[in-house]
Amino acid sequence: MDIPVQRKAFKASSLLLRVFPFFGWAGSLNPSTVKADFIAGLSVALVLIPQSMAYAQLAGLPPYYGLYASLFPPLLAGLFGSSRQLATGPVAIVSLMTNAALAPLATAGSTAYIAYAILLALIVGLFQLCIGVLRLGMVVNFLSHPVVNGFVNAGAVIIASSQLAKLFGVPVGESAHQYETVYKVIVSAIQYTHWPTLALGIFAFAIMYGLKWIDRRIPNVLVAVVVTVVISWATGFERNAKVGVDAFAVAEVRGLIDDFNADLREMKTLEAKKAALAAEISSAEKAFGSRGQKTFDLKQQALNVAFNREELKEKSGKIGGKLRNYLFSGVAGPKGEPVFYAKGHVPEAMLTDGRTWRIKVKNDPLDPRGLTMSGGGNVVGKIPKGLPSFAIPNMNVKVMLQLFPLAAIICLLGFMEAISIAKGMAAQTGQRLDPNQELIGQGIANIVGSFSLGYPVSGSFSRSAVNLQSGAKTGLSSVFTSICVAIVLLFFTPLLYYLPESVLAAIIMVAVLGLINISGFVHAWKAQWYDGLISIITCVATLITAPDLELGITIGVVLSLMVFLYKSMRPKVTTLSMYPDKSFKSARQHGLKECKHIAMIRFEGQLFYANAGFLEDMIFDLTMNKRELRHIHIVANGINDMDSSGEEILSLVVERVRSAGYDISFSGLNENVMEVLKRTHLYERIGERNIFSTMQAAIQTIHSRSHTRCREDECPLMTVCFIN
Repeated sequence: MDIPVQRKAFKASSLLLRVFPFFGWAGSLNPSTVKADFIAGLSVALVLIPQSMAYAQLAGLPPYYGLYASLFPPLLAGLFGSSRQLATGPVAIVSLMTNAALAPLATAGSTAYIAYAILLALIVGLFQLCIGVLRLGMVVNFLSHPVVNGFVNAGAVIIASSQLAKLFGVPVGESAHQYETVYKVIVSAIQYTHWPTLALGIFAFAIMYGLKWIDRRIPNVLVAVVVTVVISWATGFERNAKVGVDAFAVAEVRGLIDDFNADLREMKTLEAKKAALAAEISSAEKAFGSRGQKTFDLKQQALNVAFNREELKEKSGKIGGKLRNYLFSGVAGPKGEPVFYAKGHVPEAMLTDGRTWRIKVKNDPLDPRGLTMSGGGNVVGKIPKGLPSFAIPNMNVKVMLQLFPLAAIICLLGFMEAISIAKGMAAQTGQRLDPNQELIGQGIANIVGSFSLGYPVSGSFSRSAVNLQSGAKTGLSSVFTSICVAIVLLFFTPLLYYLPESVLAAIIMVAVLGLINISGFVHAWKAQWYDGLISIITCVATLITAPDLELGITIGVVLSLMVFLYKSMRPKVTTLSMYPDKSFKSARQHGLKECKHIAMIRFEGQLFYANAGFLEDMIFDLTMNKRELRHIHIVANGINDMDSSGEEILSLVVERVRSAGYDISFSGLNENVMEVLKRTHLYERIGERNIFSTMQAAIQTIHSRSHTRCREDECPLMTVCFIN
């Protein structure tokens, strides 16, 4: 009587653990475990806080949004994921993909861009949650290892190169392709490099690598941040000045500022017109249909508006580039006010302040009465104090549809990164890992993160390693990490004001250089040459098409599918002979003679509509080329399944072979194939006497049957016979 009760209790317990997996480790907590998790959580937070700010910049967001994305996601992923040591938060590849997804929709750092980033986190989270709940974690297999290896290597190069402008202190505008941006940075760096900015970046590199070499347990990223912030504050690293347009003694600059502002105002007008036309097109489609004349005219207007906007964008980009590249020397005017001359063109009688000044140009109109001049390095600046507000992301259906394809790629890439890290740690700890539960945990983390102004996150390799090495026992370590981030947001944000942007660039570059894995290409090539080629093509395509990263990974996926389809359509079909170890192996591959009277054919793969004809052609070629052939034996151990087309072709083969006067038999048919044969009555047509359990049993029976009036001195199916 107790057994049903026990089974019900077990089922209830299993369901509870599936919904609330943290109950699995919460009961095992004790003072020793809590202490270990606290130390690990604090260690991860010391790495996460500066890294998250750097990755937010990589995603095109203000640095403090990295802190927002680090507040609740680590806690929720730790509670609802299956891995007890996986550290969740902003990561490099997902941040880069976020930038790639949002760049076509809005200007980086703008209000609309931030809103779309938050919406993207929600979409990614919902996607992950649905896949996890439906137990469809295997969809990640659509991204093969060679494709991921090629993409990640390219991503690491793109991320590292995207930080060069910040490292050298040379602001450049956006370009259509990443390699064009890198070229602009090189040209600007040759023209002018802000040496204090570069020096602090290199110093941060030295600290991080030096401390890693001394002792990996030291929070090297945090030490680099603290030291460089102190230097930045003490030396007055940031030196900005607010001036009016009259402060420039260069007439061309004043004209460029007017042209730049005029173009941006016109672009805003065109954007409003485009939005209005979109609404009119929607109404016209309902009233006149998608092919109506009114709808067609409105769509044509929308195309003209979009074309004019792109022209203006290109023009304003060139003007902005000129303004950014202008170098000025500052002098004191008659009343002590600052006056700026083009560098190298200061009148001889005037003394400069010894600095090189530049206009800070973003993608917003410049205020003629309050232009920001930079005579020093760039710092993070003011970070809002306090926790982020809670709000439901703005649900724009059209934007959601645009973001969905890239959200799917981010979801799969993020999950692959997270699950590979979690599997590696589980192998060390002996913990049982559930990929679908991990998807649920990551999904909940992204969904709730979007409600608190977060952008997409995933599992981090470097921080997970810190978590494991610091002795984390349970997901409680991630809870402590979130608490540390909350304390920083509440009390310590003013201390981060003077953090140099070049140091954030150095942090990113150090993190992503570990992603470069050349041996992955070599390993893939050694396994199969076409896997290595796909990996290389994916890498090159991603580098060329950046920042449109989805194109690179799409090319890789398409190539993988093409190879899969080609291999499925042309499966391995070999003729067998006896090998010295008394097994039967490919005659062609091992230089073995083939029996003149019996053709032993091994077919490997599923027999279905795409490749059934290939088997038929192979058998037809054998009957044409072997004049003394009497029996065809199909070794079917490798046929794991068969559809109706495969069965139809097989039936046709049996009929034609027998009509031509040959015998045919089969061995090693598995249960699935046997059931198909019996349901379609092909089993009876083949005949039970022609179906054998093993090929050895088949040879013993068919050998004597096929070797009457035999001309062979030695049969290669009974004796090893090599080709001379």
